[in-house]
Amino acid sequence: MSTTPDVVLERAERPVRTAAEVNEEIRALWFRSGGTLNTEQRSTYERLVLEWAAAQ
Repeated sequence: MSTTPDVVLERAERPVRTAAEVNEEIRALWFRSGGTLNTEQRSTYERLVLEWAAAQ
């Protein structure tokens, strides 16, 4: 008998973007940063790369 509740987590529904659309945002992020990402920008970049990979 399990003591943990059965919980189903659903992903938040978001519009699905194409890899090209996400790549455009990645390129814009690098352009705006001048080639060096700060901590906040790095987090955004990592999220975008995961989104890009999922869109492939």
